[in-house]
Amino acid sequence: MKFNVACLQLTCGSNVDQNTQSILNFSNQAIQAKADFIITPENSSIFSSDSKELLSKSEGYENNSFIKTIQAFSKEKKKWFLIGGMPIKISSTKLANRSLLINPKGEIVTFYDKIHMFDVILSKTEKYEESKKFLAGKDLVHAELPWGKLGLSICYDVRFPKMYRKLAKLGCDYLSIPAAFTKTTGEKHWHSLLKARAIENFSYVFAPAQVGTHPNQRQTYGHSLIISPDGAILAEKKLGTGFIIAEIDSELPTQLRARIPSLNLD
Repeated sequence: MKFNVACLQLTCGSNVDQNTQSILNFSNQAIQAKADFIITPENSSIFSSDSKELLSKSEGYENNSFIKTIQAFSKEKKKWFLIGGMPIKISSTKLANRSLLINPKGEIVTFYDKIHMFDVILSKTEKYEESKKFLAGKDLVHAELPWGKLGLSICYDVRFPKMYRKLAKLGCDYLSIPAAFTKTTGEKHWHSLLKARAIENFSYVFAPAQVGTHPNQRQTYGHSLIISPDGAILAEKKLGTGFIIAEIDSELPTQLRARIPSLNLD
């Protein structure tokens, strides 16, 4: 069975309405290009380095206006949709970095909270402390699509291969890795990490990304990618906003795993 997946590339800021409109515009374009499944990057609803602004503009899980808009869109267009990542307010001081899978009826099938927090010091002038704002998730999450199982993850998770091995051994043929990768680390590691996760697990990788300059002059790398289970880049958007789309063969992961049965040896 074959289907078309589209990954959006965005330059989100702190205006939720503007971010939402960009997502809807590019999603409509992707549907015109025959997309069956649409995925957005990390920080889809709002992208801000200001903790107070992020908390004040983020909503809780119930009656979340951004989620409801995407649910309505999915139902109207009868498409699968993955909100790659968005902040969800879970207390007065903490957020969850959450990815949500929505079916063509507009129903939330499942959600995943990012497990690995991006707490790094890249230089004297560039450091990130995600755990100060976000509460880490604890559970691996996968879901059944019409074309096979999807394993959910977000951005920094990509550096933890055991997580993806577990998802592959649970039967996941597809791995979603929506991101807001920094320009600094993206130039060095983005392609290599994503190709490795695809090849070692013989899984498709869907990696929509943020790109360009965001509030507080934060720079993201872009280069949204769709990668085959044998490591071939099927689609890439290096710069600018928009989307990429690729045809996916749902039988390929099984075929490759049969030829090289490495998943059975650990």
